[in-house]
Amino acid sequence: MARADLILKLVESGSLGNMKLFNKTVEAMIAEERSKNHNVLADRLAETLRNKPNNLRNDIKSTVNINQSKLFYETNPEIKLNDLILTPNLSESCNELVEEHFRSDLLRSYNLEPRHRILLAGPPGNGKTSLAEAIASELMLPLISVRYEGIIDSYLGETSNKLNDLFEYVRTRRCVLFFDEFDTIGKERGDSQETGEIKRVVSSLLLQIDRLPSHVIVITATNHPELLDRAVWRRFQLKLELNCPTRKQINDWLDRFELEFGTPLEYTRKTLLNNLSGMSFSNLNDFGLDIRRKYVLSLPSNNMKKIVKDTLSKVRKQYTHSDLRGESNDDGKTIIDAPDSDYS
Repeated sequence: MARADLILKLVESGSLGNMKLFNKTVEAMIAEERSKNHNVLADRLAETLRNKPNNLRNDIKSTVNINQSKLFYETNPEIKLNDLILTPNLSESCNELVEEHFRSDLLRSYNLEPRHRILLAGPPGNGKTSLAEAIASELMLPLISVRYEGIIDSYLGETSNKLNDLFEYVRTRRCVLFFDEFDTIGKERGDSQETGEIKRVVSSLLLQIDRLPSHVIVITATNHPELLDRAVWRRFQLKLELNCPTRKQINDWLDRFELEFGTPLEYTRKTLLNNLSGMSFSNLNDFGLDIRRKYVLSLPSNNMKKIVKDTLSKVRKQYTHSDLRGESNDDGKTIIDAPDSDYS
């Protein structure tokens, strides 16, 4: 049976003739029934909503007519929040968001809704996509990732139509809708290089996001927040910044790596921290994978010190960061520049 608050809203909308509230309530009911795997009832409700008289219709299209493979791809998330190495502030913000959605009935009894529009910003390789997946996993919701190659059309009018199709699909589902590289489509409308049609697409996108019910959690990620339209920032209730890992986070990453790997890296922690400082989480993961591969390929007579040294040398050459300056270790040497015999 539908939630009591939805039934009350349905009666209220009918008595007031408020079709906007009526549509929103029925969409929430459809999403609720789908979450319970009551798909027959959900489909019948959706069909009834589509078949309203023309003067009352909200132009809701049949989901079966949407070419899903071109607009988005849907996955069941596996990453958990505990799998990520987050700062205390980030961890607290994410846990608060999850609690709001698990206790949404209590919030609604006070005429409040859980926050459901999140903006993730920061340099590439620091876990924005992973965090979006982890939030979806904690909420036990599917992750719907937008495919820009299917949305953005050379005919901008078609882009608006495809955005409409996408939002109509997700409105009746409990899900996490993820826009990666959101600056691709949420550009600043004041940019003199952009056409009026592009500005209308951005305006349409922001309006669609505003109209989404709270059971659809919208998460957007950007490497270039300075490119986003100023109105975009106001739309999002939770703005989180994911920067390169701190020394403490790198230390936590090393603790996890050595525990899972089951073999110490044979260098002092200070030496490793000095040489890994400034890398992104993606760089750290590449470093760890390279060590695992070299270790396996060198069995049974492996030299862990040489493996770590060679891997660090490769990583430092591949990823140029201003912080990777070959700082001193406990012995006043660096991993890259000193001979093997200088390490203990």
